[in-house]
Amino acid sequence: MTVELETTSQPHVPQKTGLAVIDTDIHNFDVHIDPVFRQIITDYLSPEWQDFHRMFGQRAHYMRGLHGGSYPRFHRNAARVDAWPPNGRPPGTDLDFMRLQLLDAWDIEYGILNPLAGAGGQLNMEYGAQLARAVNDYQVAEWLEPEPRLRASILVNYEDGELAAQEIHRRGNDPGFVQVLTVVRTSEPLGKRKYWKMYEAALEYDLPIGIHVGGQGGHPLTAAGWPSYYLEDHCGMPQAYQAHIASFVCEGVFEHFPELRIVIIEGGFAWVPSFAWRMDRSWKRLKAEVPFLKKAPSEYILEHFWFTSQPMEEPRQPRHFEQILEHLDGGSRLMFATDYPHWDFDSPDRALPGTLPFEVRRNIMSENARQFYRLA
Repeated sequence: MTVELETTSQPHVPQKTGLAVIDTDIHNFDVHIDPVFRQIITDYLSPEWQDFHRMFGQRAHYMRGLHGGSYPRFHRNAARVDAWPPNGRPPGTDLDFMRLQLLDAWDIEYGILNPLAGAGGQLNMEYGAQLARAVNDYQVAEWLEPEPRLRASILVNYEDGELAAQEIHRRGNDPGFVQVLTVVRTSEPLGKRKYWKMYEAALEYDLPIGIHVGGQGGHPLTAAGWPSYYLEDHCGMPQAYQAHIASFVCEGVFEHFPELRIVIIEGGFAWVPSFAWRMDRSWKRLKAEVPFLKKAPSEYILEHFWFTSQPMEEPRQPRHFEQILEHLDGGSRLMFATDYPHWDFDSPDRALPGTLPFEVRRNIMSENARQFYRLA
């Protein structure tokens, strides 16, 4: 259940759930947050690339006019209004305030950081890789070392498989990093061979691939062109995720990388069963085109994909939610996320229907993520 604290006169008081909580989607940086971006450039980018940045700056897809919706303007930085720290720093960027408002308030056992820095959207591939490197160094120094409850995603320039692999090799042995991060708006479907070096490197360190909402790949979100409204853009993200899932399956990625694990972050999950059924039906008629596939698409999907809970699907009838979970291996593929500090934050005490069995709630709130991310 989405909790928009800014719309109420009184703040929501956290109610302990009696369950361990692992938050799989926390944002500690966004490319739109200028003060932090300037700090990363100054403190963590090499002198050579600082000079490049001062002379040329960023050149990304969204700067060429090829962009869809951004954040809604009625929520500055896409954040809850109460998520602005007293010291004036942008939401999500102050560790002490995050401890107070999220980690301590909700007794979070582990939190996974997903920085949205736009590294993969850069047209200069090497600059994008250096930007990713700087953000990862920033995460270690200012987040992972001072706060043992936090883990982080390795930011990479995913549009260049070899550059992405280099950064994975640089940080893959660091226990503070638990996945490799991409975004859903890429320049090509993620099953394409240009990305395979990244998957190969991730598997060397037993790291999953996280695909988060956002990014600018230079293409419309929809297959029919550019939408007119933010509402269309916001609700249309599953279309991009479906394209990636179909690509992973049809390109034979899982036959080449049978241990690869992928998590869909902030993309919903109720659409997955019907999409899998549709793929199965088409595969039965067209399997001669993809003879390297050894099983039905739905089997690959249930073996290789996990999903985060935010935005939580909220059918009117609780039993319908339980039916969705039945099609997702009894809920074993779903992991809890708050999306802190964003405006559509989901609180641990309100996210799941109270009718769910205790063991299912426990698995979603912590145990699925504990196993997926190899947490102690």
